[in-house]
Amino acid sequence: MVSRSTVFVWITLAVTALACLSGCGNDAASAKRSAGPAAAVPVSVEPAQQRTVPVMVEAIGNVEAFSSVSIKARVDGQIVAVNFTEGREVRKGEALFRIDARPFEASLRQAEANAMRDAAARDQARSQERRYQELLEKNFVSKEAYAQIRTNAAVAEATAKASEAALENARLNLEYCTIASPVDGIPGKILLQVGNLVKANDTAALAVINQVKPVYVNFGVPEQVLVAIRKYMAAGTLAVGVSESKSGTSLANGSLVFIDNTVDQATGTIRMRAQFDNRDIALWPGQFVNVRVRLYDEPNAIAVPSRAVQTGPVGQYVYVVNPDMAAEIRAISVARTEGDTVIIAKGLKDGEKVVVRGALRLSPGAKVSIQPDASKG
Repeated sequence: MVSRSTVFVWITLAVTALACLSGCGNDAASAKRSAGPAAAVPVSVEPAQQRTVPVMVEAIGNVEAFSSVSIKARVDGQIVAVNFTEGREVRKGEALFRIDARPFEASLRQAEANAMRDAAARDQARSQERRYQELLEKNFVSKEAYAQIRTNAAVAEATAKASEAALENARLNLEYCTIASPVDGIPGKILLQVGNLVKANDTAALAVINQVKPVYVNFGVPEQVLVAIRKYMAAGTLAVGVSESKSGTSLANGSLVFIDNTVDQATGTIRMRAQFDNRDIALWPGQFVNVRVRLYDEPNAIAVPSRAVQTGPVGQYVYVVNPDMAAEIRAISVARTEGDTVIIAKGLKDGEKVVVRGALRLSPGAKVSIQPDASKG
């Protein structure tokens, strides 16, 4: 059986609990009353701009040398000098390698002597033929004798020409001992150093020179844009710009010069080529770059920063700040994206302020305070 003291304790605890609950409720209500309306959400905004925007086709490209030349020897011999530095630009006609020329100098002297001997024999045969022709006219010699002399003169003439050809060949072989650059370009690694023996037209090259002024950029685009590219290329030259694949820094501007004659059925793309002057050698063979082909300019397009566009369950939208400084959700239709800019097909007007920073804290109708965009500082 419960004692009276125990019942008194329970009653005391119950009264204390009710008092605490009542006090807490009053405190919460008081706090709620003192908080007032919700604070404005700080956001950064950018105005939607109506302007002329270029229509681009973007792709990933690879830089290719305008021409690549394998330097090879045209005579047999030993390399006695290398007159260039790997990776440093050389000019057309600049001496790159020298082959021991002494054997060819000796061959040239021998060919000169043979040419002089055969030229003297030719002159002698010509003179003899003229004398016999005069004697034949006076009937002092027979026709058979004159025919033999004339044949001897023709043989001497042919022998002299053969000697002249051999002399010219000896001169060429001596010139081939100096291997000059056939183009302006950048030589790669020296593949055969001084002291090595080389053979004429050997499969192994002495070095490889890449011509990089001008230079090509090869890239592929989806076959769906082929018709548009061909259309605008027929109307005039299409400008092509390239930029670094990571930083997006612009590197060079050129023009489209080639469209392949076949679509790759495996990938559904077609290969194209653009040419760049590359006077500052900003593009290097083998380098990967971002490519943008400019088709035409679209006037009166509505453009906003790409970071303003959000995606929700019902599609893409932006937050617009109305004159009452309240956030309004606006459904939009995106035409295309050009780098960091989105072209709006419908849903926005020129000058409307769209939220570019702070949208995650917004809800429709929320009050906002416009702050400077720290990312643009």
